[in-house]
Amino acid sequence: MKLILAVVNHDDAHVVVHNLTKEGFQVTKLSTTGGFLMAGNMTILVGTQDEKVNAVIRIIDRYSKSRKQIMPSMSEIGVGMFPTAPVEITVGGATIFVLDVSRFEKV
Repeated sequence: MKLILAVVNHDDAHVVVHNLTKEGFQVTKLSTTGGFLMAGNMTILVGTQDEKVNAVIRIIDRYSKSRKQIMPSMSEIGVGMFPTAPVEITVGGATIFVLDVSRFEKV
């Protein structure tokens, strides 16, 4: 048995969860916030048999897309912060962890 933790951009989370449940996977979703951008994410938890891990990852990959976003940047000069040229960054996609589960009980 495996536990899959996937951190997905909030913009993609609904469609990822919808398609996982449509394929018969039981999903737990947690609202989370990313560190660098302080942007909304969703952490999705899926417990599944070892042989179904790749199917879960394929669904997450198919429905969570990265995109470009322009972010204002700040620079510290002397005693204050001053705006500088905007920076283009890539957001979205998913970060996926697959963990072994040594014991699972539904109570």
